Amino acid sequence: MLLIHRQAAPAHALKLLWLIQCVAMGAMEMSGPFWALHLQTGGRLSASELSWYSAIAYAGPMLTAMLCIPWWGKAGDRIGHHWMLLRALAALALTQLWLAYCTQPLWIILIRLLQGAIAGFIAAAQAYGSQLSHREQRGQLMASLQTATALGSVLGPMAGGWLYQSQGFAAVNLLAAGLCTGCLLLAALYLPRSKVVPANARTSMPSSPGSAQQTAWWRQGMLPGFLIGILLVQSAKMLPQAYFSLYVTQVMQANTGFAGLSYGLSAAGLCLCAPLWASYFRHQQDSSILRWMIALCIASAVLMAVQSLYLSANVFLICRFLWGCVLGALLPVFYSLLSLHTPANSQGQALAYGNSAAKAGALLGTAAGALLMAILPLQHLFWAVAVAYFITALLLTLIPHTYPSPGSAPA
Repeated sequence: MLLIHRQAAPAHALKLLWLIQCVAMGAMEMSGPFWALHLQTGGRLSASELSWYSAIAYAGPMLTAMLCIPWWGKAGDRIGHHWMLLRALAALALTQLWLAYCTQPLWIILIRLLQGAIAGFIAAAQAYGSQLSHREQRGQLMASLQTATALGSVLGPMAGGWLYQSQGFAAVNLLAAGLCTGCLLLAALYLPRSKVVPANARTSMPSSPGSAQQTAWWRQGMLPGFLIGILLVQSAKMLPQAYFSLYVTQVMQANTGFAGLSYGLSAAGLCLCAPLWASYFRHQQDSSILRWMIALCIASAVLMAVQSLYLSANVFLICRFLWGCVLGALLPVFYSLLSLHTPANSQGQALAYGNSAAKAGALLGTAAGALLMAILPLQHLFWAVAVAYFITALLLTLIPHTYPSPGSAPA
């Protein structure tokens, strides 16, 4: 089990962790929109080969990460999540540096797959932060880290687009490698270390009748239920990603700037509301929180239906902002529930499973969106997202709403 010396972990450590996550995620997203262009530049691929290589460059790292993150999380529980944080940042820096000098399509794909397998930074940051914070701070922690990820995901492509146009793709990856290296140095020098003690050591929490459940926490319906929740909400969120820009430009007859503004408003809503949701849910019971999750999925379905009607540009943008506000509750809340109901010596493993479920949901949602593009007219695709959110709400009602008390899972 891992314990953090709290006197060596003041509040500024969590702020620094937020900054590191924001910068690292921004660095990784700088190259995200441009892999297809970079692969096309070589001129060695046919149209069909380019589509396959581009798909693997985007989705491949998510697949390898989904498979490997639980192993890294379990390793973090044994040797320390601070070391896992440093390992993940070093992996990102080295692979981005390698990609900066790589021009062969096959090698680019192999490096991207390796990057997904050996990184796992988000899960490492969540597990490390959960050990750094008190139980009552978990919701705020997950919301804060989600906000950092969202902000980095917006700022990264903007900076990457400017640098790609002016300096080329190698410069994008070199800057990303430099930013990850800077984050690595900050984490190594200024974030407090975790101390590993034997798993059977006593904790400061009193024993309780529920403590026997610590060794079987995953059998109580908690882990499967929370993972299903993460999978469902992430799938619904990612469903429109494949066709959103096409919908805006072809159905709404708007320009790419409008599409970018729509993305930005969703991210702004998430960043503004995630901390507020975390504060509100801080003292709520699990059953009440899960009822809220169902209600918010229904609200998302309604917002998607209104977007499908396209009443006006202003209404569409308001719906995008409100949807971002809703997203600020969904995924962070499931992560915080997962952390709260997991023993301290399994935080890394449980949160890694949560991240694997999120990546599986992202892959499933993106693939489903691409499939829907092939079988439905473009103007009807947002109705499919509304249906997906209604189905998600229905399936969430099947998740157990009562779990062992938090006291049975020491922090």
